[in-house]
Amino acid sequence: MNIAKNIERASLYFPEKAALIFEGQTYSYKELNERVNRLANALRALGVEKGDRVGVFLPNIPAFPIAYFAAQKLGAIVVSINVMSKKREVKYIADDSGCKILFTTGELREEVPRDELPALEKIIIAEGEAGNDLDMETLMSGAAAECRCLDMDPNDPAAILYTSGTTGFPKGATLTHMNVMSNSASAGNHSLVGPEDRMQLFVPLFHCFGQNFIMNSAFTKCATLVMHRRFEPEPVLEAVVSHRVTMLFAVPTIFIYLLNMDTSRYDLSSVRYCFTAAATMPRETALQWKEKFGIFAHEGYGLTECSPHTLYNHSYRFKHGSVGTPIENVDVRVADDEGNELPPGEQGEIIVRGPNVMKGYWGKPEETARAIRNGWLRTGDIGKMDDEGYFYITDRLKDMINAAGFNVYPNEVEQVIYQHPAVQEAAVYGVSDPIRGETVHASIVLKDGMQASEESIIEFCRANMSAYKVPRKIILTRELPKSPTGKILKRILRGDK
Repeated sequence: MNIAKNIERASLYFPEKAALIFEGQTYSYKELNERVNRLANALRALGVEKGDRVGVFLPNIPAFPIAYFAAQKLGAIVVSINVMSKKREVKYIADDSGCKILFTTGELREEVPRDELPALEKIIIAEGEAGNDLDMETLMSGAAAECRCLDMDPNDPAAILYTSGTTGFPKGATLTHMNVMSNSASAGNHSLVGPEDRMQLFVPLFHCFGQNFIMNSAFTKCATLVMHRRFEPEPVLEAVVSHRVTMLFAVPTIFIYLLNMDTSRYDLSSVRYCFTAAATMPRETALQWKEKFGIFAHEGYGLTECSPHTLYNHSYRFKHGSVGTPIENVDVRVADDEGNELPPGEQGEIIVRGPNVMKGYWGKPEETARAIRNGWLRTGDIGKMDDEGYFYITDRLKDMINAAGFNVYPNEVEQVIYQHPAVQEAAVYGVSDPIRGETVHASIVLKDGMQASEESIIEFCRANMSAYKVPRKIILTRELPKSPTGKILKRILRGDK
């Protein structure tokens, strides 16, 4: 078993078919497989072996899937790094995972603290000037175009995707070849992906949604990826028209944006399927989408630790407001604090068991043991199930903020804010937002005799963390509400009852 066998198989059955379309360039499955092979041989020459960690700090460009599958062919483990990460965040992930090789671009290279990463042997530049690092194209040009996948045990690690826990410290969710292959196949099966489909990809590949639900399911089913660096309305809609895109994947904020813009000059009749993920789609938005475009925006539920696909709202029995029923071969329950199953209608924690559940958190056995108990993953999300087996997410870990589909954990943001010399106390929390779902706010008490403006603190945050984590609003206050034991009461700051 090996994820990269999907590319080998597709190149055998559909050698001339478009595998990837990006910025006016088309790669056939034969060409994609050959580029993957050349890079795999180049990595082997650099000493990459089974189990080595290969960092991919890349935007949505062809180099991402090429590097991803080249590493997989050798049995290496791909470590995805958010392209919005700053130097401190890149250092933590690369160091925690022990990356031996790191792919990035000339533009992102300045966020890689090479001198502070003793395990990192080589940096490979996939786009832009390589400088003193290795150039990806040069490496591939000198390597052979044939390379067969290493056979892997289904439980061998294939990828590490970092996700923050409730304490805000990133943990590497370790996904096996079985996790990824079973989940990608299920995603493709439930959404009825076939070789004739053209799947649009503008959500980030460093995220599990883009990496597995879209990219890996596309290549599993020998479909075509129409890839964009990012979401830009006009180029995305123009690509739907020119490439006859059949499947559209987005987060709710993008569906809301498209609903509110004039799309009448675009022929979108080729789109047969839409899917929304990463945050709950407002019921009213889903109804408006169906009314305007004539097709459902299908919903589901997942998390990085589940590769991510877990629940799916099926077209043959679609229920608005529900995240659906369990995908094939996966069990989902609503449980009490002890893990006992609760009857329909009662609220409890969503727990999951199946081939999609991660191997564990990289290098963190205690956190893994807390998350997976008796084979069941404790998701931390609160929900209920109706009498037909459809699930509904009703709440989640209170402190987590879901800002436009990105998980923001307050403690991680607070740790940065506390580095500001004028800050005495800080509390970060989410405030409801009709477009983004939630926005990040911070209430701050300054040290006596010190001064700082809201704008200056926001600029300090921008310089030290990913853009989506930066508070949109800073409230300077004399004191923060606290419990008798001294715990800051964020529910009061949020305005919860």
